[in-house]
Amino acid sequence: MTDSRRPGPSLYVAVCGRRDAVMPRHVQKDPEASLTWQIKDELIRKGKVYYAKLARGKATFIAPRMVPYFHAIWGVRKSEEPKHLSRNSQAVLKVLRREWEMATSDLRDESGVRDRVAFTRAIDELQAAMIVIPSAVYYLPKFTYIWTLAVGRFPEALRRRVNRKTAVCEIARCFLTGAGMTIPGELARVTGLSRPEAGLGNRALVAEGYATSPGTGTYRLIPPLRNPDRLAVEYADHDPGVS
Repeated sequence: MTDSRRPGPSLYVAVCGRRDAVMPRHVQKDPEASLTWQIKDELIRKGKVYYAKLARGKATFIAPRMVPYFHAIWGVRKSEEPKHLSRNSQAVLKVLRREWEMATSDLRDESGVRDRVAFTRAIDELQAAMIVIPSAVYYLPKFTYIWTLAVGRFPEALRRRVNRKTAVCEIARCFLTGAGMTIPGELARVTGLSRPEAGLGNRALVAEGYATSPGTGTYRLIPPLRNPDRLAVEYADHDPGVS
C-alpha cells in the first residue's frame, strides 16, 4: 500500500483526504489503513477495475479502458507462454485453466508447486504477464486469495490488439491527465516503463499539443481552455448527441 512518500495515485491518500498522508508503522490499529484495505478487497471482489502485481511487483489498480494499453506493454499471449513463463508458472496456469479459480493452498497442491516461495514467484510472474489476477480475499477461517484468469473478467480488453507506440502514448496521457505535471523519471517509476520509453510517450503528447515541456524531463498538461482543438474533441467525446 503506497502513501505520499511515493509518486503516483494512492488509495490510502485518497481515503485519508490529505496529500501528506503517511502510512503508520502499526497499520492494524490505524482506522484509515483498515478502511483502505477494506475498499481494496471490495474492489477486487466486484471486479470493476483491474488489480494485480504488475511491473516491478507493485500492486496496481488499472481502469478497464487502460487494460489494452498495459497489456500491450507487459502482457504475454498464449503463443508466447512457453518462451516467457517459468515451468512453475506454467504448472499453476495449467491448473487454473482447468479449474478457472482456486484458493491459494488448493492451487499450490494441485499444481505441485508446494514450496511457498516458489509458488509466490510463479503467481507474481503470472500477474506481471497479465494472465492471472486475484478475484477475492478471505480472512476466515484463514487468510487466502482466490485466483482466477484475467481474461474471464476483462475478455474484450485483453483480446484487443494495440501497438506498443500507441500504448506508451496513452499510458503517458492517462498519467499526465491525472497528475497535471510530471517531473523527470516520475512516469517510469509509477508505471514501470523504462525512462527512455516514458520519455517517448511524453514527447508524443507534446507533439500533438496535449502537453508542454518547460524543462528537460518535465511535462505539463495544457488546460483545455488554452487548447481549443482538444476542448472540442473532449466535448464531442462526452456529448450524447454526437454520433
